[in-house]
Amino acid sequence: MLTLDYNNAIIQDILSTRLRGEKMDALDMTVVDFDGVVYEIKTPTRKTELYVSLRWACYQELVAYGANAILQREYPDYLAPSPEPNYDVTLIIDLEKVPEDQEARDALVYKVSMLKRNLLAAPFEKAFSEQEEYEDPEKPNPTSELMAVHYREEEAMYIKANVDRVTCIFSTTFKDETDKIFGKVFLQEFVDARRRRVQSAPQVLYTTREPPMELKHLNLKDSDDISYVTFVLSARHFERGDVREETISRIQIFRDYLHYHIKCSKAYMHTRMRARVRDFLKVLNRAKPEVSGEKKTISGKTFVRA
Repeated sequence: MLTLDYNNAIIQDILSTRLRGEKMDALDMTVVDFDGVVYEIKTPTRKTELYVSLRWACYQELVAYGANAILQREYPDYLAPSPEPNYDVTLIIDLEKVPEDQEARDALVYKVSMLKRNLLAAPFEKAFSEQEEYEDPEKPNPTSELMAVHYREEEAMYIKANVDRVTCIFSTTFKDETDKIFGKVFLQEFVDARRRRVQSAPQVLYTTREPPMELKHLNLKDSDDISYVTFVLSARHFERGDVREETISRIQIFRDYLHYHIKCSKAYMHTRMRARVRDFLKVLNRAKPEVSGEKKTISGKTFVRA
């Protein structure tokens, strides 16, 4: 199966095109991404000064978990003092001042296209840091909070650090009966993967209707349309460096990955059914009896019309 990119391909393409000196006309574009994220890309003052703005319903929750620190770390030279109206954060890229080195330019383009990913990394980085404090004997144990990110309407993710692990819980809604069936099959495969094949994979727990024990105190509504998927991350999954960054990136796109492949599976099933119907119609057409050319007169005699 295909995997989804961590970055926004449209932003990456626009920035790459501008840095190559192509299509330098005025720009005012709105781009919609997964999870209700809305980007605005425009050149309000100069054609060489690009404004990239983002709006997300859960932005204030991410700020509470340290998103501003990540923005200052990743985009220190490009972060606007105040965002554009109706947006939460704005980056200003002056194309005349970007690095001349092609490798540095490519890195900048990719980093800007990862804006959504870097914002959503805030609660994960906080949880991983808290878990490291548990293991440090010289520091007192932190007071870990359950961090809720309502990144979609009627859906959320919950992250919490524990003494020996970090737990990430997704609530996902299946409003279509067919989606429920496909979703159950996919999620059960996630649960069984570690048991049967990949021992190094995180433990995955799957429940429907009733929320896990970690969420009991939130008094969430019970519904047959809601499923909960729990990822239990151990220390080897968030070692500092590339392993940690890859874990954050992959777990963020879990919900999009799941629903994307459910839709692909339904499209594949429809294609197979249409192909089978065409085959059946061919069989029926071949089974039509041939019409005889004999005719009868009023007296009952038969003749063949030439």
